Amino acid sequence: MLKVVDSAVPVACWSCSAEQSGSALFCPQCGKIQAAAGESDFFQVFNRERRFQVDLPALEVEFHRLSRKLHPDRFARSSEQERAWSLAGSSLLNDAYRTLKDPVARTEYLLKLEGAEIGEENAGRDRKGQKDPSRVPADLLEEVFELNMQLEQMRMERMSGERDSSLQSDLELARRRFEGLLAAVDEDLGRQWSGWDGGDEAARAAAQKTMVALLDRRRYLSNLVRDVTETLGA
Repeated sequence: MLKVVDSAVPVACWSCSAEQSGSALFCPQCGKIQAAAGESDFFQVFNRERRFQVDLPALEVEFHRLSRKLHPDRFARSSEQERAWSLAGSSLLNDAYRTLKDPVARTEYLLKLEGAEIGEENAGRDRKGQKDPSRVPADLLEEVFELNMQLEQMRMERMSGERDSSLQSDLELARRRFEGLLAAVDEDLGRQWSGWDGGDEAARAAAQKTMVALLDRRRYLSNLVRDVTETLGA
């Protein structure tokens, strides 16, 4: 599970001793660069509260501002320690920006910060950690069964040099169907963001549970789209 930096425990600036967040790239008092914590909170890197809904234009502006401040050229005459921190800080900033600007990556990241167990290693497992054979969403059982047969048939035909245009059309139709379901999941996630960001503890717990399930469904659908695309492109 992702480890979380405890933002309630401040650290001291190495230069002026002012207290600050362990995820701060620069001291708010003296402006000196700080050591990038290995388990920094990406939201704190941008001085943002933890929310699923993010002002992306403002995030981009702050990213470029901090990137300029961290540029190695600005530390050419600084100590070896500060030069190393500028490189580590740039790497952290890039990771944070890449994660927070992507809706799905941001959702997964914040849910992990909140203690949710998500990801391929947790998907479709029972309480004992064993793989759940019924992971296929109930409403997709018949479609997935038919799809798997079609994919296998297409692979066999490709190996034998045959080509069934009707089978290819069926698979392209299935891909569009699953892409549509993926878009629907993303819309559902957006609705849950609002419930979590503006809700009380009970509302957040309910939204979090729903988002974990939606991400598991999204991961499954993404794998189906990938399998169809790879088979059609073989």
